[in-house]
Amino acid sequence: MASDLGMRALNEPTGGTYSDIAGSHLRQKDEHTLARLGKKQVLKRRFGFLSLFGFSCTILATWETALALFQQAFQNGGPAGVSFGFIIAWLCSMSVYMVIAEMASMYETAYSLRQIAPLLILPRSAPIAGGQYFWVSMLAPKGYKRFASYITGWLTSLAWVAVLATGSIFVGTIIQGLIILNNPSYESQAWHGTMLCWAVITVAVFINTVVSGLLPIIEGLILVFHVLGFVAVLIPLLYLSPHGSSASVFKTSLNEGGWPTQGISYCVGFIGNVATFVGADAAVHVNGIRVSRLIFTTDFAQMSEEIDNAAVNVPRAIFTTMLLNGSTGFAMILAVLFCLGDVDAVINTPTGFPFIQVFSDGTRSKAGATVMASLVVGLLWCAVIGFLATASRMMWSFARDRGVPFHQYISKVEPRTHIPMVAVALVTTLPCLLALIYIGSSTVFEDVVSMSTSGLYASYFIPCSLLLWRRTTGQIRPHLSAPSEGDETDGQHTAAAQAIGISISEDIIAAADSDVAQPLLMWGPWRIPGVLGIINNAFACLYILFVLFWSFWPPKTPATPENMNYSVLVTGCVVLFSIVYYYVFGKSQYMGPLIEHQVRGFARKGV
Repeated sequence: MASDLGMRALNEPTGGTYSDIAGSHLRQKDEHTLARLGKKQVLKRRFGFLSLFGFSCTILATWETALALFQQAFQNGGPAGVSFGFIIAWLCSMSVYMVIAEMASMYETAYSLRQIAPLLILPRSAPIAGGQYFWVSMLAPKGYKRFASYITGWLTSLAWVAVLATGSIFVGTIIQGLIILNNPSYESQAWHGTMLCWAVITVAVFINTVVSGLLPIIEGLILVFHVLGFVAVLIPLLYLSPHGSSASVFKTSLNEGGWPTQGISYCVGFIGNVATFVGADAAVHVNGIRVSRLIFTTDFAQMSEEIDNAAVNVPRAIFTTMLLNGSTGFAMILAVLFCLGDVDAVINTPTGFPFIQVFSDGTRSKAGATVMASLVVGLLWCAVIGFLATASRMMWSFARDRGVPFHQYISKVEPRTHIPMVAVALVTTLPCLLALIYIGSSTVFEDVVSMSTSGLYASYFIPCSLLLWRRTTGQIRPHLSAPSEGDETDGQHTAAAQAIGISISEDIIAAADSDVAQPLLMWGPWRIPGVLGIINNAFACLYILFVLFWSFWPPKTPATPENMNYSVLVTGCVVLFSIVYYYVFGKSQYMGPLIEHQVRGFARKGV
């Protein structure tokens, strides 16, 4: 039986030697591999590590977002709440994203045994565009994979649409704030903000579609702009502004929300600091559209670390992004707090954004404040470009796996540009329609898009908790590297099998003859080992629950229909809708991430 298995594997046209596939050009290897799998390269691979790093930094845009969201943390917590809350949010978010980086580096493998081609390991690498719902499909118990990943897919997809809507309206309203600063007679109208929001999205669409081939270069330039813009804002602010005392920064608290205790006020305002770190998983969604899939030989299959080295580069991009953006964000927060000036004037600024007032009071020049704030506007606009890229790839990935209505249209890719045009159109149309709500009520609009935090953190919690369960029960095998050329002896493959806990037995041979055995989970090259990894994973899950709980609280008390936080209602409706849709339509269409079935189909052919 085993001999027949080996002969069929050698005669299979999808086979080949390691040297056949490991050609000299990385992209040729990837396309060669996909062709052997019967899959066509659909989305063009555009990003190297630097452009991916630039993409991640500009999407997170921490120092810019910290300025835009300054008021939320400042009103509930004051300077002390903002400064200490930022450090806590930074370190805790780092914990969460290190768990996400571990999942982005993992593999799911199926295996079979052969007499001639001894061991075949078929990995499904985790850094693909689906991100969270793909990880849930890998980590969930067998009977819950489809359902859990489906709910996660809806949460992630709509949360990124909400992020896009939030970012675009922020840019539009900051522009309005600058107009008010320079023209006090200007009467701000809600529909002006909507029109500016549409203009922001229009530019983002142009860059993501018409000049998409230049996106990696643009992202690299934006990274430079991100760093230089930080310096250009920080130096004049610190040099020209009068400075407060350390006590005014680290020992002064505010409770403008009227909460019964200062502790509750801190927790409510803390979400403003949390929001500055939302979205570091964007590197996974966009990286997934261009990472190499699989390299198969008759002896070994692996996620090629030579082709973009996705299992390392994605975690590295997440980690370095959190370090750089957290550092610059904290420096900017301290600069604003020390240069705050009149607290009442800052809180009640007619511009609607305290940082604009701080710039104006500190430099004593409307022109200088306008230039500095314009840098913030430009960088946040660049972040919206990344929001659109991430939201469209996430929607495209979920549609490709038949997770949304009209998936057959949304999953289409324009053959000339290799861009999912329908997905781009969908994720831009939804925020434009939501912006119409802003004309009637800014509160309702903010509540609708508030799931940008709660939705994403809910989508983080599901895979993080499943990973904690898997790692504490010993269900994840150690990382196994690919053999080098010529390293193909039975004994070496046997050792490799034993290294990941596979015993060479007739039972495995029998299983291989009938179907692919149950997949194994394998750590990638990036992980926190041992007890430290378990502690970090558990802490990340607890922190996510803490954020979710406080993200549903209103900004002040008593709560009224006008100031109520309806994000719990919006997030709950998304979950309820996805559950109902799953059982009515989705269950018959959604089979989980399709790459799993394609890999297994190949494995069955191979055996």
